[in-house]
Order: sequence, then structure tokens, then C-alpha cells
Amino acid sequence: MTEQISLFSNQLPPEVDALSPETWEQIPTRASIPIPSGTYENLEQLAQHCNQCQRCDLAGGRTNVVVSRGNPNAAIMIIGEGPGQHEDEQGLPFVGKSGQLLDKILASVRLDIKNDVYICNVVKCRPPGNRAPTAGEVAACIPYLKEQVRLVDPKIILLTGGTALKGLVGVKQGITKVRGNWMEWEGRNCMAIFHPAYLLRNPSREKGKPKWLMWQDIQEIKKKLDEVNSQQA
Repeated sequence: MTEQISLFSNQLPPEVDALSPETWEQIPTRASIPIPSGTYENLEQLAQHCNQCQRCDLAGGRTNVVVSRGNPNAAIMIIGEGPGQHEDEQGLPFVGKSGQLLDKILASVRLDIKNDVYICNVVKCRPPGNRAPTAGEVAACIPYLKEQVRLVDPKIILLTGGTALKGLVGVKQGITKVRGNWMEWEGRNCMAIFHPAYLLRNPSREKGKPKWLMWQDIQEIKKKLDEVNSQQA
């Protein structure tokens, strides 16, 4: 039985009046320019700014900006930490070994990355040496993510790893303490899950181990998705 946790902090800001053209054009130039909710009319506008972005120093070392992949109309959004080498090279999230494992995890409950989920990251540019993004880098990029959440409007959000958990919903506890429990944030069902990279480092399928726990979690996620779909039918 999973728990339901309500989160009342770190909420999406209310939508505001349209920004002036001058301010809108300055958004990608520096982190001091705010990105209020409602800034972008669609994901194409958001991607345009992401591809131009210089809001933090990560821009200087990137090959490609990594915005998203998957179905923008999907009920499930999966949020990772940031791009790795393969993602930086291809400009798509979760395409390396972690992405291959994520494909298999989703396929185990008959979900498909191309059709059933929308995938993005907390930061859109690769941190050097695949390190975790700094607080400043997260702060510069998180407004883009919150706009993605608003525009995609997922019913379920899966937070892979501590950076996504803390960055979006403000939970500072470790994944091992909160995974498997549903959290309500901005009217959406959220669950923290192990990052596929962590599962690759812990391959045992023994009961109680991370891979076994992930199998329990993905079944619970599919159950929740079926509930959401039945309510909308």
C-alpha cells in the first residue's frame, strides 16, 4: 500500500500578463530574467529559448541542448537530472545505457517511450564529467521545466533521482526513503523512482534490492495510470 503525501511548497507561480517583447527576448541571456508561468504559448517556443540559452555556465560546454523526447500529449512525464555524454551528442534525453534500461522498464508494463511518456530533465545542458548540477544551474533552468509541466499537463510525474525530486517538488529526503509513495504536487500524482543509472550499478534482482523495488514501483505506476484513464473515459 503506497502513501499519499501532499506538497504545498515550491508550487508553480500563477500565470501573469504577457512579457514585453524586449524582456521575452532577454530570457535566454541570463538567469536574473524571470520566466513566469504562462511565458510560452507552446513547447516549440520553449525549445527555441532553450536552444539559445546562456542562463548558466553549462551552455559553454554543451554540444546540444537536450529539451525532451516522447509524446507531448502523454499522461506520464519522466524527469531526469541532466544530459550525459550520449544525450549531449544526440540532443535527446535518456538515449544511453540508462535510456535502454528505461525502455525495458516501461515495456515490462506495456508502455512505450515514443507514445506513452514525455521525458525531460531538470537541466538541459550536460554538466562537466556527468557531475550533478549545482544549485545555481538548477535555479537557472528549473523555470523551463515548470513551463514544460504546465504545457504538457501530465497526470503522473515520475522523478528519477534526488535532483529531480528536490528541484521540482522541493523534497530533500533521499530516494530510498520516499520512492514508491505517491506525492500530490500541483494537483498531479508524483512518484520518486530510482534513476536507471543507479539500477545499472545495482543489478541484483534479489527481493528488496533496487531492481526488485523498481519492479514493484512500475507496476504501481501502471495501476495509477489505468485509474486515471478510467476516470477520464
